[in-house]
Amino acid sequence: MNSEAKSNWLFSREIDLSVFLGSAVVSLLLLAIGWQFGFLNADTPDWTWISAILLIDVAHVWSTSFRTYFDAEEFKSRIWLYTLVPILGYVFGVVLYSEGEMTFWRILAYIAVFHFVRQQYGWVALYRRKAGETSNLTWWIDTLAVYLATIYPLVFWMSSSKRNFAWFVEGDFISIPAILETIVFPVYILALLAYFGKSIYQYFALGTLNIGKDIVVLTTAVCWYVGIVALNSDYAFTVTNVIIHGVPYFALIYFYAKARREKSTKFYKVLSNNWIIFLATLWFLAYIEELVWHRGVWHERNWIFGSNWDLEEWKMFLVPLLAVPQLTHYVLDGFIWKRRSSKNYRLIK
Repeated sequence: MNSEAKSNWLFSREIDLSVFLGSAVVSLLLLAIGWQFGFLNADTPDWTWISAILLIDVAHVWSTSFRTYFDAEEFKSRIWLYTLVPILGYVFGVVLYSEGEMTFWRILAYIAVFHFVRQQYGWVALYRRKAGETSNLTWWIDTLAVYLATIYPLVFWMSSSKRNFAWFVEGDFISIPAILETIVFPVYILALLAYFGKSIYQYFALGTLNIGKDIVVLTTAVCWYVGIVALNSDYAFTVTNVIIHGVPYFALIYFYAKARREKSTKFYKVLSNNWIIFLATLWFLAYIEELVWHRGVWHERNWIFGSNWDLEEWKMFLVPLLAVPQLTHYVLDGFIWKRRSSKNYRLIK
C-alpha cells in the first residue's frame, strides 16, 4: 500500500506535501498570527501585501512565461496563440474600460475567479490521472467536491450584505439572491461528506489511497471557507486565497522549466538554473509591474515604489495594458496544461 501511495505523488512525496499541505498550513498559521496581533479587523499590513500579493500572486502570473514566452521552441510551436492572446486581451480590456471602470474590473474579477476555481479542479484531475483512476462515479464525487469547495464560499460572498474584502476593487461582484446560498449549502456539505466518505471506504475496503488528492480537496475546502465565509477580513481572505493558489503553481512551472532546460536556449537555462534565480526573475518582473500600477493608477505604497505619476487621462489605455499579464495568464492556463495539445508537457507520464 505504501509503494502505491508514493507512486501517486505529482512531483514527490516531500514536494507535494510542502506545496499543497505546507502552503495551507502557512496560511492558517498566518491567520493565527493575524488574530493574535489584531490584523483580522484592520487593513492588511504592508508585509502581508508584499509577501502574498507581490511575491506570490503577481509573481506566479509572470511564471507562465517560463512555460510559454521564455521557451523558444514552445513559443514557435504556437506562435499565433501566444501572440494574439495578449494583443486581443489588451483590445478587450480597452473596450471594457471604455464602458466604465467597474465594468472592466467586474469582468476581470469573474475571469480570475473562474481561473482560481479551475486550478483546484486541475490538481484533482492530475492526481486522478497519476493514480489511474477512471471510474465515472468517483470522477463525479471528486469533481463536485472540489468545485463546491470553491463555489459555495463564492455564493455566500455574493449573497452576503457586506464583506470587508474584494477580489480586485470594492463592488466587483454582483449581488445574488440569498436563497441561492440556502440552496447550495446542503449540496456543498453532502459533496464533501461524499468525497471523504469515499476516500475512507477506498482505504479500508479496497486498500487504495491518494493522499495528495485528499489534501488538495481538504485544504481547498478549509482555506476557502475560513477565508471567505467564517472570517470577514481582508487579511484573512488574502492569506488563505493567494498562498494555496500561487505556491503549487510555482512548483509546477519550476519543474517544467527544469525538465526543459537541456533542450532550450542559453537564456532559458540561465533563468531556470536554480530556484533562487527562477524566483528572483519573477519577483523582479512582479515589482516592475506593481511599480507602474502604484505610481500610475493606485497611488499607494510610495515608500516602496516612489512618487506618483499623473497619468489620469491615460488610465483607459494604461489599466488594460497593466492587466494584460493577468489576463494572458488566465487564458493561456486553459491551453498549456492540456496534454493532447501540449507536446512538451510531461508531468503526468
